[in-house]
Amino acid sequence: MNQYQTKDQKRRFYKGSAWSGANGLRIQALKRDNYECQLCKAEGLVHVDSVKSDGERKSIELNVHHIKEIETHPELALELDNLQTVCLHHHNKIHNRYQASQNKWKHDERW
Repeated sequence: MNQYQTKDQKRRFYKGSAWSGANGLRIQALKRDNYECQLCKAEGLVHVDSVKSDGERKSIELNVHHIKEIETHPELALELDNLQTVCLHHHNKIHNRYQASQNKWKHDERW
């Protein structure tokens, strides 16, 4: 049985010290990629991580993405070469979670 199939298994992985610890793989990937979205960079754009303000929660701007997903390639879950820093826009686009805004008046009769 694959070790990263259920939501609980994935949650344990992403909360674990190997991934999210002080020197976990996530931080190593962010440092390697200079805290920049690599897909924006390939398009000639710059999208960097947000800065935490005192007394406020830091907004999430970047994700560390598994190029080959852990569900299908668990052996690559902790391989730095299988990781890429991406902004939320590109991460959602990769996972087909990006929905173009819909015009709710699109099918209305025009006067």
